[in-house]
Amino acid sequence: MDEPGFKLSEANVAIIGLGLMGGSMALALQGHCRQLNGLDIDADTLSLAERMKLVQTASSDPQIVLKDADLVILACPVPAILTWLERLPAYIQQPCVVLDLGSSKRAILTGMQELPLNFDPIGAHPICGKETLSLRSAESSLYNDELFVLTPLQRSSLNAKQAAKQLVEVLEARMVMEEGDRHDAALAATSHLPYLISSALALATPPETGRFVGPGFRSTARLAGTPASMMLGVLETNRDQVLERLKDFQAALGQLEQALERDDMPALQNLLDSAQSRYQTLL
Repeated sequence: MDEPGFKLSEANVAIIGLGLMGGSMALALQGHCRQLNGLDIDADTLSLAERMKLVQTASSDPQIVLKDADLVILACPVPAILTWLERLPAYIQQPCVVLDLGSSKRAILTGMQELPLNFDPIGAHPICGKETLSLRSAESSLYNDELFVLTPLQRSSLNAKQAAKQLVEVLEARMVMEEGDRHDAALAATSHLPYLISSALALATPPETGRFVGPGFRSTARLAGTPASMMLGVLETNRDQVLERLKDFQAALGQLEQALERDDMPALQNLLDSAQSRYQTLL
């Protein structure tokens, strides 16, 4: 598998997980590969995939979906990705590129490292999505112009990198390379912490104030609408980095609280001006 030459147009692609991310990827891949199959454990999702003509074969049977696969895309929650990395060797003996879409990378890359040599693994994380995660929310343009982070292993061959590059081109996304450790540190701040902050805001807001909810609350608390089942595995596998960012957030919140307690409006203004400047810099 060290020789380059992957051609997506000639590949048998299998997507495991037909929710928002996998379903959107399947929509974008239609007509760009030789065979496109999808696996999901939810009967309603499979039924909808068939009605949508999303893939050529939609099934809950790995033996059907993974047969002769040249590229397997793991588009499921992080714990399921880790489980599938253990299960794949039972179904695939041929050379096969494996790419995941998980939001935390270190545990996944460790699992990929243990795959037999017929697998050519490469980590990935598209930084996009919605809080509604079902196939009904899928759209072919979900990845358009969004960042698509690749986290290769040392064993990732040029073949795997070519497969990922061609996939990103079809999705019309923007590819960047990053180490798994650096990815997890960054995403703890820009994705995992915001989810917890949104959840805390929802928990701290009295139910009776709901009729006064406007755009500010909706945009700030939006991530709280994400199913916990999708985020628990991410938080568990990136726990150390998330805890560090939580400490930073609590320190910043404490500064705001102290300024308000002291009725120190100049200090509060300085903090808020600094926040505005940092926000503009980050964007």
